[in-house]
Amino acid sequence: METGVKTAIETGTGNGANDPRGAGRGSGRRRARLVTGVLLGLLVACVGAGGLLWLTRPQPLPAPPPEPGPAQLATAAVTSGVPAALPHLAALIAERERHLRTRPEDARAWALLGLAYVEQGRRTADAAHYPTAERALRTSMRLLPHGNAGALEGMAALANARRDFRAARTWGEAALKVDRKRWTTHSLLIEAYTGLNDYKAAQSTLERLQKLHSGTAVMARSAAVYWDRGWREDAAATLSDAAASAGAPAERAAWLERAGQLAWERGDREVALQHLEEAVRLDPDLRAAQAGQARALAALGRTTEALNAYRVALAEQPSPGYALELGELYESLGLDQAAQVQYDMLRAQVRNAAAGGVDEELVLGRLEADHGDPDEAVLRLRAEWRKQPGIAVADALGWALHRAQEHEEALRFAERATDKEHGGGVRSALYAYHRGMIEKTLGLHGPARRHLREALLINPYFSPLWAPSAREALDELGEPPQVEPPAA
Repeated sequence: METGVKTAIETGTGNGANDPRGAGRGSGRRRARLVTGVLLGLLVACVGAGGLLWLTRPQPLPAPPPEPGPAQLATAAVTSGVPAALPHLAALIAERERHLRTRPEDARAWALLGLAYVEQGRRTADAAHYPTAERALRTSMRLLPHGNAGALEGMAALANARRDFRAARTWGEAALKVDRKRWTTHSLLIEAYTGLNDYKAAQSTLERLQKLHSGTAVMARSAAVYWDRGWREDAAATLSDAAASAGAPAERAAWLERAGQLAWERGDREVALQHLEEAVRLDPDLRAAQAGQARALAALGRTTEALNAYRVALAEQPSPGYALELGELYESLGLDQAAQVQYDMLRAQVRNAAAGGVDEELVLGRLEADHGDPDEAVLRLRAEWRKQPGIAVADALGWALHRAQEHEEALRFAERATDKEHGGGVRSALYAYHRGMIEKTLGLHGPARRHLREALLINPYFSPLWAPSAREALDELGEPPQVEPPAA
């Protein structure tokens, strides 16, 4: 049997091996299987090679995200407490207004619109923007009456812009009850506390702010607090860091303008001018920098350029403070009629500001004390002191009382503005000058010499009108009398 099976296998018998048709079918199937295997192998090889080529070929880089538009840039700025460029603000306002025409129930869009109008009013000194801002913010609060920290913060920013520091404190503290970690609200509260002469609250709020955030807006706010405490080098270094770290040109320009102002307060005319010129180059709409240029140019004796810089700043930003400075520059040059034009313009600007809810009583009181009716200045500044007893108001009220011949009371307010125990840590040449002149009138010649010298040491060019007056007063006082040593 085994031989038969073997023979059948060897000879091809059995299973149709001797049948020609069976043999053809078997070899055909084998050839088909062989061809199929070869083709499959080739296909796999081709696919593998193609996949390898696809994996190894350079892949196209993903398209970069689109650059943020003007409205997006302004949104990022105003919601993070940094200055925004005026054209970007205009784009943001237009974009939000278009959005709200189709989505009038969007409370957060109303809050952002209100904040943008606040910033626009601050940048242009046009108080007409503030009622519009308030309507937008109140609409937001009506639509979202609970948990609306954005609108509450916007109201705090609006109150600060209007110099209503009590209201700013109320709104800011309400916003913090909604969101204790909202760092931008802390910054607004520091400004309000400073305006109310609550320096302890300002310092503690700054410490909390610095724990919550560390950006350039925090650096700039820290520098302002340091300056108020008399830490001039710390303030200047912090602002320098803020300017170096700034992103957008408008932001960097704003910090450079503040650095220029601090340099000016120290009497560094050239450094101030350098900072301010760079600020104007970065943001030609920054009128505060142009007015700062005018101060530095006047101190450098470049009077024609100073006058032109003031005019440009006032043409685009009708600030009462700039009008007072320009008027006093004209007066120092003997151009009394031109000075009076500026003083009249200042009064008109104050009326326009009041129509928008802005309190400009401080600058109007200073004008009346020196160039108008001192008794009216006292009335206005007493009311201002009751409302918001800040250091600047204490200085202005003391000076107005002096000009109104109330010298004893004047000295008490001058001391508040210059003594650290009263919160007056800021080193201001103008404040020291005012105190020295009051002391001279009262016959306190030793303290008068000290404070008049301090004024000229802080900034020998603090005013084209009053710095020469300080020098004349010192000359009149002469040197202190020599004390003879006791006889042996």
